[in-house]
Amino acid sequence: MNPKASSPQGKFPRQFSFEFSAPKSDEAIAKLGRVHDKLEALKPAFYSVTYGAGGSTKDGTKQAVLDINGKGSLVAPHLSFGGDEPAKIESLLQEYKDAGVRRLVALRGDIPSGIGASVTLSYASDLVKFIREKTGEHFHIEVAAYPEVHPDSKSVETDLAFFKAKVDAGADSAITQYFYNAEAYFRFIDSVAKLGVDIPIVPGIMPLTNYQNLVRFSDNCGADIPRWIRKNLEHYQDDTVSLKAFGEEVVTRLCEQLLAGGAPGLHFYTLNQSLPTLNLWRNLGLPE
Repeated sequence: MNPKASSPQGKFPRQFSFEFSAPKSDEAIAKLGRVHDKLEALKPAFYSVTYGAGGSTKDGTKQAVLDINGKGSLVAPHLSFGGDEPAKIESLLQEYKDAGVRRLVALRGDIPSGIGASVTLSYASDLVKFIREKTGEHFHIEVAAYPEVHPDSKSVETDLAFFKAKVDAGADSAITQYFYNAEAYFRFIDSVAKLGVDIPIVPGIMPLTNYQNLVRFSDNCGADIPRWIRKNLEHYQDDTVSLKAFGEEVVTRLCEQLLAGGAPGLHFYTLNQSLPTLNLWRNLGLPE
């Protein structure tokens, strides 16, 4: 029995996509190319590439994007204003457009330290409007969604309002922050549907492969790790094999719940590795 089978997201075609972190060295660029080649066999809808706080990895982002695009794969660079002037962002948009890139992930991003109030165009909705003004409908624009509420939001209501503003500005679809409670996703979907939001909202899926890194990152970004999961990860933290087996089981079950409930696909945060994503993919019986 699946009480969420009637999710409004069920009407959208399913698509699966993979996210890479921007490489910071020649060695990392070469490794990312190998990971891409292994995952390409799964025929994802697209790959996204992160931008770093305040655009701190923008050179690595652009290099990775152009490399992946050059291999004939669809790629969606992350983009934020950060500390850059709008003219620089417009120039980057033109570079991507000239290269044949057709998809972007528009984010508020983290403002680099020392910039503060000098940044005037900081919200993702402003960036979406800017992209539309400068490039029309050339790009399919993804935005971020936060089923467990963005850590900077004052309330659930303000967080939902910010999300709707991004959609109203011209976003085509959304990818969520990762989470480990399917109910958080379905509740978010119901809430934005009541506000008239009608775009695909794809769950972001984070593999469970490392205890310390996950806890540190989750505490910083506001993603909740349910107590029972945290305690098991803590128990297995010195037993890598058992930790990865436990994490794979938990995330596989989460993906099954999401897909059964009508989620329009999955967006895998690959951690620039192929095996965790490949294992989840095969556990779910997705086509290879």
